[in-house]
Amino acid sequence: MQIEPNPKGVIVITGAGQRVGLHCAIALLQQGYQIAVSYRKESAGIKALRSAGAHCIYADFQSLNDIAAFVEALAVYPTIRALIHNASSWQPDPPLHQRQPSGSVLGQLQQDAKVFDAMQQVHARAPFLLNRALLPQLTVGTEPTDIVHLTDFVASVGSSKHQAYAASKAALENLTLSLARKLAPGVKVNAIAPALLMFNEGDDAAYREKALAKSLMATAPGPDEVLNSLLYLLHSRYITGRVLALDGGRHLKLP
Repeated sequence: MQIEPNPKGVIVITGAGQRVGLHCAIALLQQGYQIAVSYRKESAGIKALRSAGAHCIYADFQSLNDIAAFVEALAVYPTIRALIHNASSWQPDPPLHQRQPSGSVLGQLQQDAKVFDAMQQVHARAPFLLNRALLPQLTVGTEPTDIVHLTDFVASVGSSKHQAYAASKAALENLTLSLARKLAPGVKVNAIAPALLMFNEGDDAAYREKALAKSLMATAPGPDEVLNSLLYLLHSRYITGRVLALDGGRHLKLP
């Protein structure tokens, strides 16, 4: 059974249970879009979205079965206006240990591979699979539609403590370029790469001061920066294959 099309269209957002994803989902709902989201954990944010009329679908993107179920749940929508990949996991690299003579090489490799594979599966494999699976619904009409990948500032500069995470976000940015070439002009494909946007409640004053000092603008602007960028891309008829950097000039904050 298909759902009657919403005049403004359906926007799919992965990982919208909290923070930036939740903020954008609520704002786009208020602007009249039909919103469908994925989530891994039931939360107050998901309950609020569901109450507001969003279609909330459980999916753990580490699992191919869950990815398939997510795609099947979206089959009720004959067309999709935009697919926004926000689902993310921020896992640090395992600590490096100087291997002892009796140490297990395989054990160290398995530990490292677990983190690397998890980061790639959420940030690169799942978007790759979802983009391909949902393409028929993104290419139904005559008006351009959008795929937007949420990446990260570290995709372009690397990270000493989150190498696997940074590599997976860099892979997602490369997918942005490939898909933009493949899908134009019917589908615009872009990425948004934030640096610091907002703090967690437990972040102390010393950490906040150090983090703010990393950018020229010296502020944590909040999730509206991503929302405004999304709206900019949705309203554009020309931008594709680009990475919008939301970093407060951090790339110019040289030692």
